[in-house]
Amino acid sequence: MTTWITICDTCKREGWEATGMERTDGESLAALIEALADGPVATRRVSCTMGCERACNIVVQAAGKIGYSLGRFAPTAEDAAAIVAYARLHAASQTGLVPFRDWPQGVKGHFVSRQIPLPQT
Repeated sequence: MTTWITICDTCKREGWEATGMERTDGESLAALIEALADGPVATRRVSCTMGCERACNIVVQAAGKIGYSLGRFAPTAEDAAAIVAYARLHAASQTGLVPFRDWPQGVKGHFVSRQIPLPQT
């Protein structure tokens, strides 16, 4: 089963305008994550996850599993690697639950919310 990392490509961290960057922080983070994701982890970009005060934002989810919103990332190789590492653990889990002790250090403190899977009807 595929675990998806949904990346907000319109995210701009505070002070972005002053940097003179042509790409948003979300676009930069998305490119880094996309370069690392493979196997059971896929990516997609969306425009706005409505978490602007916590930019940069991503969502980790898979059908029938608990999903998670995470934010406050920087567009760095380290943050991208931690996100993909967590997504791989999510993919390996039957339910989407990953024990805290197994979380990559780079995702600790970034969780915003948990989404319970929809009922199977």
